[in-house]
Amino acid sequence: MKLAPLITTVALTGFLTVWEAPLKVINPALVQATAQELSVNQKIAAITKNKGQIGSGDQLRRFFYGDLEPIGIQVGGAGHVVNLYNKANNVTFSYCSTYDVIVAVKKGKITKFEPNEVK
Repeated sequence: MKLAPLITTVALTGFLTVWEAPLKVINPALVQATAQELSVNQKIAAITKNKGQIGSGDQLRRFFYGDLEPIGIQVGGAGHVVNLYNKANNVTFSYCSTYDVIVAVKKGKITKFEPNEVK
């Protein structure tokens, strides 16, 4: 058994793991902004931009963990969607749990979206 490939793999893994910290110091713009660094309007804009894409539901949970109140269920998405209201920002998100996607975003407390918005 040769140790050279094993040592090379471990060295490269360590190097790549340690690389991110100096990168943040050298050029913070190269590192993606975290949820805490975004304003509320930027978070809502990001979710709106990514609606319909798999994982946008995860993004919603990261940005507004504990701040969402379910206010309605309606037909849409891949069966039914849940309308989640954010009281602090007066925004309603329509969430399809089958595909973990946000299918609609609207200002105000919306208990039922138009059918064409949540398809």
